[in-house]
Amino acid sequence: MEYTSPLRKLFLGFNYIFLLLTGLLCLLPFVHVLAQSFSSAVSIASREVTFWPVEFTTASYNLIFQESKLLTAMGVSVQRVLIGVAVNMLLTVLLAYPLAKEDQRFRGRTVYAWMLIFAMIFSGGLIPLYLVVNNLQLMDTLWALILPGAVPIYNVVLLLNFFRSLPKEIGESAFIDGAGHWRTLFRIYVPLSMPAIATLTLFSIVGHWNSWFDGIIFMNDPVNYPLSSYLQTVIIPIDITAINSIEDLGLISDRSLKDAQIIVGALPILTIYPFLQRFFVKGIILGSVKE
Repeated sequence: MEYTSPLRKLFLGFNYIFLLLTGLLCLLPFVHVLAQSFSSAVSIASREVTFWPVEFTTASYNLIFQESKLLTAMGVSVQRVLIGVAVNMLLTVLLAYPLAKEDQRFRGRTVYAWMLIFAMIFSGGLIPLYLVVNNLQLMDTLWALILPGAVPIYNVVLLLNFFRSLPKEIGESAFIDGAGHWRTLFRIYVPLSMPAIATLTLFSIVGHWNSWFDGIIFMNDPVNYPLSSYLQTVIIPIDITAINSIEDLGLISDRSLKDAQIIVGALPILTIYPFLQRFFVKGIILGSVKE
């Protein structure tokens, strides 16, 4: 009766409308940027573009793909995501497994867990981090973008809670059958934890792809910038010498060029996200339950 009452239907209808409007408010700025990236310079300057391209043109996209800077930055970001996510997930799994054990089976487990929590809340600061990276001779290398955040503590906490929610009898039966910790971890715990691992993998992918500040700090040569760091520096006027024809001068503006680069930078995440979105709610809920 609760779900069929008129008041309940009115409440659900209001929620749907509110969430729909909220979603549109979040989506419209992106649609506006997309429309401007396909619009001519004259239409953008006259403020005719809202949510649909005016005088449709792909000149901005043609120009940015002719330049090697954007493609080079995208290549750096792809390498960072592939290596960084692999390192993150491997260390997360290896660290979460022992911390998910009881104090009787892993002495000092609580001490190590509190050390991680302390490190998650309090950091050493930017200057010590820069000095460490510089003294290790990691400047202008891909490892400067990966190693400082190799152990995402928040992800470790989520995964260890997920491990603790699994029945203890599964691991105990594996030990009775002669399996060691490595086989138990990778043959039992990891396959059973795929929803949580997929969620944390998506977190790592988005984090590495969107991270821009460390690229600017640790990269002296702009050629080594990842894509997000490169996009942060795209505030300079358009290079007129890169335009090959007079016609393109009326089609390409500084605003349309920036919008096109923003769309290209966001496109990979928008492509991957729908395939992993279903793991979000399930993975987080399961990972937040512990005994």
